[in-house]
Amino acid sequence: MARKCFWLCVLSLPGFWIVFSAIASSTMTVQAFTGTYGINYGRIADNIPSPDEVVSLLKAAKIKNVRIYDADHNVLKAFSGTGLELEVGLPNGFLKETSASEEHAMNWVKENVQAFLPETHICGIAIGNEVLGGGDLELWGALLGAAKNIYKAVKSLNLDGVVQITTAHSQAVFSNSFPPSSCIFRENVVQYMRPLLEFLTEIGSPFCLNAYPFLAYMSDPENIDINYALFESTKGIIDPKTGLHYDNMLDAQIDAAYAALADAGYRKMEVIVTETGWASRGDENEAAATGPTSERNFGLFKADGSISYDVGFHGLKSSSSDSSYLSLKSFRARGLSANHIFSLTFSAVTLLLLLR
Repeated sequence: MARKCFWLCVLSLPGFWIVFSAIASSTMTVQAFTGTYGINYGRIADNIPSPDEVVSLLKAAKIKNVRIYDADHNVLKAFSGTGLELEVGLPNGFLKETSASEEHAMNWVKENVQAFLPETHICGIAIGNEVLGGGDLELWGALLGAAKNIYKAVKSLNLDGVVQITTAHSQAVFSNSFPPSSCIFRENVVQYMRPLLEFLTEIGSPFCLNAYPFLAYMSDPENIDINYALFESTKGIIDPKTGLHYDNMLDAQIDAAYAALADAGYRKMEVIVTETGWASRGDENEAAATGPTSERNFGLFKADGSISYDVGFHGLKSSSSDSSYLSLKSFRARGLSANHIFSLTFSAVTLLLLLR
């Protein structure tokens, strides 16, 4: 069985994450749990630090667990000998050819994983990102085959005890997510999801979820209390079927995923949050959809290495950012200091970094 490499990614530009272990407790109010954190490291920008500078930033912030969305060799080399745990990604654009060819999958693993072990601590491979529920139906059909071929290559190279295979899903795979206990997988997703869940169960991998309460609020601000999305004081919601009380949306989104898994026949499968986040800045009086300003301001660190939010990390520079209503700094991550984001549990976790 592979060493578990699970994460909850929080805060995009660099997001940090944490991991969840079990469905809500049996008490009437759902409580968050304790856990480990890491960050996602994306590089879709023209003003971000070099990989070597990112390593220095991570060490300064005492962040040890990192996720990237590809297997860029410059990044893998920069992380060599650092002791940082890293999860690499097989991008969506590679899924079709990887699904169609075991040889291609083997070559990809040899070139992008085996060649850098053990100096670079690669603990996992994420197969695509948010494929099911997305707009490319051909990728839906290729996801499982790609995951199986990559796993077969990893196992053939005797790396399955080191490298975990996962894939992350967006909220788009769900239907009827309110109340949480009524959530199911979308009808057009189920035929792809069930065999994928069966495979992930066989290899001991979790259900990975990208959960964004902020985006849910922005899509329906008239009906969603912003405090509920931001871990602020609120009356919350009560699930009429279970009687559980939710004082924040993130907990509800996680339990909704558990409900969908139970409905699909995978009640015991673990849910791991691989992305979540809140924008530090947005357009004034934004409409229901997220605008370009907020899209550019998901992230724990700015491009110059300064902190976007005060959540206890230290950047390469002191933060010069001003606070805004949606700033995590302004409300201390809206509950991170109140044992929510930093208090989530998991048994064996590794987490990752995002500069998106």
